[in-house]
Amino acid sequence: MIFRINQSAGVPLYIQLMEQVKHAVELGALREGDQLPTIRKVAEELVINPNTVVRAYRELEHEGVLELKHGSGAFITEPSGKRAPLIAKAQAIVQSAIDRLAALGLTEEELRRIFESQLAQVRAEGRMEKQKG
Repeated sequence: MIFRINQSAGVPLYIQLMEQVKHAVELGALREGDQLPTIRKVAEELVINPNTVVRAYRELEHEGVLELKHGSGAFITEPSGKRAPLIAKAQAIVQSAIDRLAALGLTEEELRRIFESQLAQVRAEGRMEKQKG
């Protein structure tokens, strides 16, 4: 699995890594028992501090998404694919919105800023609760 980060997204890198792992689990791309790349490998590929990867992996362990086995690596512990239908529906909604907004002439960067701004507003208002399972 190759992670991607956006240094200018305004979202901490460890959170970007966490969200990518959780998304892959939700879609079934990562399944229970799958091993994640080593901390060193992820840090080298993304050219980031290994402590950033450590923080992401530890947070994911705390959330019950993965298990860190000293000397063996990080392994997915959460059953995969249970939210896949919901994610697929959400992707269709987002794709439709992107198509409509792009038709208005908005650029990719404008769309990204709008989405992130609206997401931050919803989060600040407490309308978006973290849900597990």
